[in-house]
Amino acid sequence: MTDHTDELKTITDIMRSTKVASLAYVSQQGDLVSVPMGTQDFEHPHTVWFLTERSTEKVAAIAADPRVNVHYAGKGGWVSLAGTARFVDDREKLRQLWDASADAFMSGKPEDPDNGLLEITASSAEYWDSPGAVAVAVQLVKGIVSDEQPDMGESGVVRL
Repeated sequence: MTDHTDELKTITDIMRSTKVASLAYVSQQGDLVSVPMGTQDFEHPHTVWFLTERSTEKVAAIAADPRVNVHYAGKGGWVSLAGTARFVDDREKLRQLWDASADAFMSGKPEDPDNGLLEITASSAEYWDSPGAVAVAVQLVKGIVSDEQPDMGESGVVRL
């Protein structure tokens, strides 16, 4: 059994190694929608910050139904955060998190009243710590040609 501290470190490491996440939310039409989002900051997987524009359909949909999922996938593994989101109009925090990538994807600057933050508050995280593509392939073959269960890395669910 993996220690909770070790699980949080694994989740944090996977999230930090995967700069772009996929944010899933329920649209105002009731469809499940996913969009790529660049993670601007998180100190703990419990709270994640993205930059966004207030006038987007995404922000309107989240105001109506704040339930979201944030998904990170990369060579190091996979993390899925379940939680809620809200638009935050905090100019100081926005200036703190603004960087060159924001200039590329956002119109205006931090002072633009349409620009703000999306705060994700996660209630749980599910993860898979991948041993790497080659190791996974070897384990899959091992599982196919033998009666042994393949070792696909560590996984778990953590309440945040």
